[in-house]
Amino acid sequence: DALPICLSVDLRNGDAVQAAVRDTAPEVVYHLAALSSVGRSWEDPASTVQDNVATAVSMLEAIRLQSPDARVVWVSTCEVYGKPASLPLYEDAPMQPANPYAVSKATGDMLAAVYAKAHGLDIVRARPFSHAGPGQRPIFIVSSLARQAAQARIAGAEQMRIVTGNPDTRRDFTDVRDVVRAYRLLAEAGRPGVYNVSSSRSISAAEQVSLLAELIAPLRVEHRIDPARVRAHEVMDLRGDHQRLTTATGWEPEISFRQTMADTIRWWERKLSDAPAQDPIEP
Repeated sequence: DALPICLSVDLRNGDAVQAAVRDTAPEVVYHLAALSSVGRSWEDPASTVQDNVATAVSMLEAIRLQSPDARVVWVSTCEVYGKPASLPLYEDAPMQPANPYAVSKATGDMLAAVYAKAHGLDIVRARPFSHAGPGQRPIFIVSSLARQAAQARIAGAEQMRIVTGNPDTRRDFTDVRDVVRAYRLLAEAGRPGVYNVSSSRSISAAEQVSLLAELIAPLRVEHRIDPARVRAHEVMDLRGDHQRLTTATGWEPEISFRQTMADTIRWWERKLSDAPAQDPIEP
């Protein structure tokens, strides 16, 4: 078998992206690249919107000009739905983004639809709800909780403090391994259109902390709320229906949130234990 080709490209650079697509001649493109933190999008909205939209345009133009017959799995986000009128959310719900990240992804989502219609591109748009699992950066809540728990265990602590924003916000989590499987199945069998990737269940921040406490007992967990972390325009609950994806591909989520959390804690324990003292862990 031929060795895989690995290229490092600034996706905001349209000429570089076109060259990469031309040289690799892909049959399938999975587009996931983005600045993806909701919290950080509030800290730097200009970069989030500019970079994510520029990346979207570069990719679509490169596919249009260099590989127009490729199957494209375009990964959007549930954040494009904004505050839901009802739950669960279906794919025909209106897009009403409620944060800068969501605005940038809604723009890319709409651009993908326009390019598919105007240029006949074979684009499947996936809208994943929150996902988590081993390897995720700790700027996201599940990985952050798991990392803190791993650090406390390694240090031999008897008690740890968890600080969060609003404890009542709820999100629909799917294990990253199930999410990747969904993308592969969409590439193989999905017809052009929009598909939610979700578990159809949501869990609050407070419930996540309680589960963490169960998993690391007898180490005790104290949960504190930081008012500075409570966002004024927080969407309180996002939960999606995945029936369209299931009908098209047979996909169902297989990994429970409990297993996701436990596996992520173990991953962080290995990573933190193996890291040399002088090798900082990425924030």
